[in-house]
Amino acid sequence: MSWRGKRKDEDVRASDDDSETPAKKIAKPAESSEESDDIVVCNISKNRRVSVRNWNGKIWIDVREFYVKDGKTLPGKKGISLSVDQWNILRNHAEGIDKALSDLS
Repeated sequence: MSWRGKRKDEDVRASDDDSETPAKKIAKPAESSEESDDIVVCNISKNRRVSVRNWNGKIWIDVREFYVKDGKTLPGKKGISLSVDQWNILRNHAEGIDKALSDLS
């Protein structure tokens, strides 16, 4: 066996203990809307909504696309979750965003 293959195996084993290794995704059963801590603020369009949620003990502002599967509305991959600090920064720049929109219109 070449040293490259052996070294690669050692790197893999060494990275198993590393906290930066991404965790494997585990499929969880979808929660019904009654069980979740989501507060839907508004529907932006047919499949997009803004909600505020408590996830892992933190509050997030979530702008996300949803899809329907087997009669259930589920969150899609396309979207963004902002922390409260990020939301406040965005909100504080709303006037500048409005000005840029009017300049481009």
